Amino acid sequence: MSRRLPTIHSITEHEAGPYRMERLDLEFGNGERRLYERLHGRGHGAVAVVPLIDDQTVLLVREYAAGVHRYELGLVKGRIDAGETPLEAAGRELKEEAGYGARDLQVIRTLTLAPTYMSHLTWLVLARDLYPERLPGDEPEELEVVPWRLDALHELVLREEFSEGRSLAALFVVREYLQHHAGR
Repeated sequence: MSRRLPTIHSITEHEAGPYRMERLDLEFGNGERRLYERLHGRGHGAVAVVPLIDDQTVLLVREYAAGVHRYELGLVKGRIDAGETPLEAAGRELKEEAGYGARDLQVIRTLTLAPTYMSHLTWLVLARDLYPERLPGDEPEELEVVPWRLDALHELVLREEFSEGRSLAALFVVREYLQHHAGR
């Protein structure tokens, strides 16, 4: 069913740390009015990179995750800097975090974190035809690079140290993409 988007009667804003909080006064098609809140990040979005060292092996990185105070295994990820495209950011982050460049970078799709209240977008980028190249990054320590076979994804998703939602979703999306777009 396709519905008409709610009418926005007003938007009020206030600062909320690294975000801008907006309160929307909305009227729905049935006449109901509600106040909704949403967060806008201050940046230009983020990238999650799925680097394939070969057709069946992804490179993951292990890094400290302050939110859960442990080392977390996941994809190369990072912010898109001002003036960068998602592909440029993906190439830079891959060199900084994993020590590889990619001759073939492709945006597969965007992912959201919590679309009911956040505007944040993450571009999912597939990186192939890798070669060694390292750029200095902003991490306080060099990240451990861990190769993982896509046919063992069922083992990875049950590991406690692999819990970040974007990484989980991205690997399933890319696995399906590769199965249905092989040779294209």
